Amino acid sequence: SDEFDVNGLPNNQIWGYDVGGGGWGNNELQNYTANDLDNAKVENGNLVVTAIKESSGTRQYSSARLVTKGKKDMKYGRLELKAKVPAGLGSWPALWMLASQTTFGSTYWPDQGEIDIMEHVGYDPSVVHASVHTNLFNHVLRTQQSSKTIVPTFNTVFHVYRMDWTPDEIKVFLDDKEFFAFKRQGALWQEWPFSQPQHLLINIAVGGNWGGLKGIDDAIFPIKLEVDYVRYYALKQ
Repeated sequence: SDEFDVNGLPNNQIWGYDVGGGGWGNNELQNYTANDLDNAKVENGNLVVTAIKESSGTRQYSSARLVTKGKKDMKYGRLELKAKVPAGLGSWPALWMLASQTTFGSTYWPDQGEIDIMEHVGYDPSVVHASVHTNLFNHVLRTQQSSKTIVPTFNTVFHVYRMDWTPDEIKVFLDDKEFFAFKRQGALWQEWPFSQPQHLLINIAVGGNWGGLKGIDDAIFPIKLEVDYVRYYALKQ
């Protein structure tokens, strides 16, 4: 777990960074920084990820994308994050997971799978999405498996976003109420690549194919994604 009780940079024994402004496959507009307290810091018992309207690298927005890859990889179990999500047109915060290695197929994404525990796009306030993406089920093919729930206080109150992951099913909960489930149907990795370790990502994207679908309101910045804790419980097998 990380309870975020030590102020300063996030614990480097748990967290690394994805860095750069390459659009990340979604035509996003931010540049992700590393070891920059303006974009990611621990204060007052929370991890605070901040997206800012400023020149950063070759982009006009800065942000952070924290990852546990190679430090705290996970395979099966329960993952809980208590978080408060930013609002505003053009914001795209996420709590999600990607594979920590390449095992299947010929491409990293979508062949290795993606689990989205929480995504929120600012033009659709109060709607929280959970999804999985695989070789056969993904948003490029418009076959992604997803669900959504209404969270009126998404940006004013901390909520617990939880994923339960077993060898046969992935479930996502909001404040202990299940709102998404994806069951393993067979042995094909194209449908179920979730037999390999994954890592957690926490980030705010700006704009992009989904987050920027209805534009960006620069008046919202800076915006903050706050996380009170992250707790992982391995599945006893």
